[in-house]
Amino acid sequence: MQYMSAPPGPQTGTADFATLKRFLPYLWPKAEPRLRSRVVAAMVLVLLAKSTTLVMPFAFKGAIDRMAAGVPDGIQIAVALVAAYALARFGGVLFDNLRNAIFEKVGQTAARRLSQDVFAHIHRLSLRFHLERRTGSLTRIVERGTKSIDTMLYFILFNIFPTIFELTAVCVIFWIKMGPWMVVAVLTMVVLYIAYTQKVTEWRTKLRREMVESDNKAVARAVDSLLNYETVKYFNAEDHENRNYGLAVKKYTDAATKNEVSLAWLNVGQSIITNLMMAGAMGYTVWGWSQGKFTIGDVVLVNTLLAQLFRPLDMLGMVYREIKQGLIDMESMFGLIDTPAEIADVPGAPPLQVVGGHVRFSHVEFGYESRRQILHDVSFEVPPGKKLAIVGHSGAGKSTLSRILYRFYDIQGGAVTIDGQDIAKVTQDSLRRSIGIVPQDTVLFNESIGYNIAYGRPGASQDEIETAAKGAAIHDFIVSLPDGYATQVGERGLKLSGGEKQRVAIARTILKDPAILILDEATSALDSATEADIQSALGTVSQSRTTLVIAHRLSTVTDADEILVMASGRIVERGRHEALLDARGLYAEMWALQQAEAAVDEAMAAE
Repeated sequence: MQYMSAPPGPQTGTADFATLKRFLPYLWPKAEPRLRSRVVAAMVLVLLAKSTTLVMPFAFKGAIDRMAAGVPDGIQIAVALVAAYALARFGGVLFDNLRNAIFEKVGQTAARRLSQDVFAHIHRLSLRFHLERRTGSLTRIVERGTKSIDTMLYFILFNIFPTIFELTAVCVIFWIKMGPWMVVAVLTMVVLYIAYTQKVTEWRTKLRREMVESDNKAVARAVDSLLNYETVKYFNAEDHENRNYGLAVKKYTDAATKNEVSLAWLNVGQSIITNLMMAGAMGYTVWGWSQGKFTIGDVVLVNTLLAQLFRPLDMLGMVYREIKQGLIDMESMFGLIDTPAEIADVPGAPPLQVVGGHVRFSHVEFGYESRRQILHDVSFEVPPGKKLAIVGHSGAGKSTLSRILYRFYDIQGGAVTIDGQDIAKVTQDSLRRSIGIVPQDTVLFNESIGYNIAYGRPGASQDEIETAAKGAAIHDFIVSLPDGYATQVGERGLKLSGGEKQRVAIARTILKDPAILILDEATSALDSATEADIQSALGTVSQSRTTLVIAHRLSTVTDADEILVMASGRIVERGRHEALLDARGLYAEMWALQQAEAAVDEAMAAE
């Protein structure tokens, strides 16, 4: 017997450039030639912008040399060179902005596709995974990872590549104008700058990871607390929640402070390196001018070329930091993509073919983990169109059966079949399309009532939605509301009462029109009057459908074709209501206890 352990979450500590390679296919999509042409056009504009920028210092040098020479007719040439300088500056700005406009669609499309891939994969992950993860933390991971994509694409294509091009051009110019020693000095400065930036950034990466983890925990704590707003109020736990949130935020702020301090050290060190190079190069050029080797314009040329090179180099340090930090943000998102789906279709799985909806559990063994087995040798069947009820005390394993039938978990022994087809060997999509459920705790989307009903079959017409609502006896209530079917239900449907939410759940199940229906304690949380109304609606829904009823109140299942009584994960009794009462076993004890409780409730209500 094998038990599935919880799938691993994303691992930290693996952020490197291998992660960077993973999203490059989103940048260069094979099936999108138009997007690839935009990338090519953007890169051409990058080269044009840099080439134009490299022309500016020569125009500036020429103007200064003409002015220094004091030639009377040289003023016109100097003015022309100044105009060329200004034009080159404008050209650089023009090409940069054209590049951004052309490339924007590529970056946004890459971010959209990756975020959709992550979102789709999260939905493919098992129920076990979602029960063990915090929703706030998941959404934060996807949000930060997606936002980092556009930034990283911009920096890699429009900063690192152009900086390499400009550095090469500057070295060639210096070799020709100043000799090899100037080139050696520039390259030494660049290597030292990059080495220092990398060393400090690696240190800062650890601090950044601590900050990100603290941020995830703080957000998860806040979301978890807000989702349980009513529980917090029930137990006057506002101060307790504030303290817990405060501790989580303090850890984040401490980590963020360390991160910012380390940034200051990085900036100071980078500035020392670049300014030493600038001072040395300018000193050497001035000395060369005093020896007659260089002109005054050459002093301006060297200053301007180095100033232009230092700007992207200063950015290069920030770019390296952002890429490393972006990789940290993205590694968690790619970790989600790498998390294997615990429940997966077998290769070549066919769709489920439902003929009558005959459900059979054969010697099923199941446990959520190896240390605790939930079901022991459970066998039963529900013939087409019949109603089977499963009752028992809390923890008996009743609701586990519905999760297994939906294949939220795989069993460790036995088989579950529908019309003779093993549900583990058919596609999950076709299986779940054939089953409808009305759960005990109905959770609705924060949308309109009409949207929540239509969720049972997206694309249904308004007439079909209203017909389903009438079948669930909620249509009259909906049309009495000021906004009718457009009425917003609030977060998790909290603007509706328990009975109203259950009717909405019934309506969307009617709209889905499944062959197999599961009623998982659908009325246990309702008062007696509301329960009677809901039971009537459920009776209408379950007609001519294979129905599995999981119930706590025995009075709701007296009409079932067969009743199973479960205890400690085993079926201990089975039969119709009257036969089970006559057997005077566990079912009879539960019936007597509930009847006594009902009598007490009626007596108290009469007083």
